[in-house]
Order: sequence, then C-alpha cells, then structure tokens
Amino acid sequence: MADETPPGQSLGFKLAVESLFRAYAEGFDDFDLRRVIDCFAYPVTIWQSGKGTVFADADDLAENVEALFDVFESEEIAHSDFKVLEAQSSGNAAFVTLAWRQERGDGEVQMEFRCRYALRRNDLSGHWLIALVINEEEVALQ
Repeated sequence: MADETPPGQSLGFKLAVESLFRAYAEGFDDFDLRRVIDCFAYPVTIWQSGKGTVFADADDLAENVEALFDVFESEEIAHSDFKVLEAQSSGNAAFVTLAWRQERGDGEVQMEFRCRYALRRNDLSGHWLIALVINEEEVALQ
C-alpha cells in the first residue's frame, strides 16, 4: 500500500481509501459476497474487456461477483494486495488508481494489473464507495 499521503490530500482520506479497498480485497480473499458488494454505490458501472456493464443494485452485482469467485477458485488465487498509485478527492467525489497483485496460496503471482475507480461518498454514512470501475487493458500499438 502507499506509504505517503498524496500532496493536497488528508491522512483521513488516504486511510478511508485504503480501508475501502482493504475490505474489498479481503472480501475476495475470503469469498465473502456481502463484504464485496457492500463496497459499491449503486448503480455502479464496471468497464472490462471493452464493455461497460451497469449494475442497478447489490443483487444485480452479486451474480458477477460470484462468477469472479469461480475464476479466483479455478486460478487458485488466495490473496489480493494493492498499492494506491493516485488518489484525488473533491467534495463527495474521488478518483483513485490502484496497482493490484493477486497471488496463489504458495505466493506465486498469478496476476498484476491496474484499475481506476471513481468513488462517491455516501451522504448518510460519509463512507467512500465504488461508483465506477475501469479495468486497464493492454493496448497494442500498430
């Protein structure tokens, strides 16, 4: 995880972002559906493989998360870790870039990738939630 607070950002914001994504990663590590889907603001849009999908509510997203659990199980992914590369907030919106590392039980790295997120602060609780996910893809220049 990031060791320094980005310039212009409060330590409270940094800790809130790390807490959100720690809960998200641990939810996947533990195959805890509720913990994962509680990290999102609805509706949420997830962009992957060149396609955006809007999930209207937690029930709608649950099917997608369960499919990801199946992938984690088949790929033997046992642990996910992240590093905050960028994090900026303004009002109730924030934009975050993470570098993810997913390992098998023996510590072998299965996957490394970057992902960008738009976050929304919940009006009632004040907690940050994921409103948009954009998975970065490799682009081959011709």
